Amino acid sequence: MNLPARVRVTRPPLPLAAALKVAAARLCPAAPLDALTGAALAIAGGAVIGAHLRWHDGEAAAVETGWRGRGIEEALAQALTSPDAP
Repeated sequence: MNLPARVRVTRPPLPLAAALKVAAARLCPAAPLDALTGAALAIAGGAVIGAHLRWHDGEAAAVETGWRGRGIEEALAQALTSPDAP
């Protein structure tokens, strides 16, 4: 998948670290961050610009407005579903 040069997608360990939790809450405010079963985050320039979060009975995804439509949404979904993604 071709992402903008500054963007990387990662699957952080759960539970999320405090700074990542704040960023995820900003992007997906309805997500139960203490009950996540999976998370993929897009990072650009040290800032979280996208998140795809999964919990027992739901999921949520969001990408900051200026970054939408550049393949980030697809990369987040693929990272969360792929067992061998980083």
